[in-house]
Amino acid sequence: MNDKLPTDTLRIGMPSGSLQKATVELFAKAGYRVSIPERSVFPQFDDAKISAVLFRAQEISRYVVDNIVDCGLTGYDWVVENGNEQDIVEICELEYSRASSNPVRWVLAVPEESAIRQPEDLKNAVVATELINTTRRYFEQKKIPVSVEFSWGTTEIKARLLDAIVDCTETGSSIRANNLRVVDTLLTSTTRFITNRLAWQDPWKREKMENIAMLLRGAILARSKVGLKMNAPQENLQTILKLLPAEKSPTISQLADPAWVAVEVIVDDKQERELIPQLRRAGATGIFAYPLNKVIP
Repeated sequence: MNDKLPTDTLRIGMPSGSLQKATVELFAKAGYRVSIPERSVFPQFDDAKISAVLFRAQEISRYVVDNIVDCGLTGYDWVVENGNEQDIVEICELEYSRASSNPVRWVLAVPEESAIRQPEDLKNAVVATELINTTRRYFEQKKIPVSVEFSWGTTEIKARLLDAIVDCTETGSSIRANNLRVVDTLLTSTTRFITNRLAWQDPWKREKMENIAMLLRGAILARSKVGLKMNAPQENLQTILKLLPAEKSPTISQLADPAWVAVEVIVDDKQERELIPQLRRAGATGIFAYPLNKVIP
């Protein structure tokens, strides 16, 4: 990063690779337009006070700690793997990943036909993984002697070439597709927005990071919410209101016809399909649902 950046510029490390697309989309939902020129590692924000660079998620916590960037988005797994838990400030947890909103699990897996049923059965075995430090600590804590080898990719294949693997999964589909069986879970991870203590102590940078965190969290929360708006006759209003969940209370606006009001509320998207028929039967009309970009509690 450019050491000559103004002091009122926030330097953000963003993950390249599998998390890149999901991260750019999340920032867009939060209200930031981000473009990445072809072959460039410098995303362009529509906020002149933000300077960004793409790094592998595995590297970001180290670059944050070393003050190469002020803050960054990376998986908790890589914070643990790099031994940076005590060196960073976690601004917030962001429940999104490369393919879903599910946490990533790092699992110890063996071929389905393997006789191995528990970690202790791997005594003197060879285990392949990209999460090498965490895997070594796991077996050391259990006092199980194993040889842990770094895997450069296609780790699932190595379960049959060696004895076992430690690999990440969101849905378990890759584990099942390769006829593997999970023996244990070493670590569960979500994306974290992190900073270093120096940047956190800077009032301007701290407020900027807290603002970004608020908007990113709001964008994630909005994924599971929809807005509902409807017209309701005054005579049926109390019946309709009893059907509506709301954080505090629905918004009610008087219409030109004094016998009618407009009612607006935010609900979980899973409730929408149950609510709309009930609301219609209770007398609500002109019901429509709309997606949300952000929900700030």
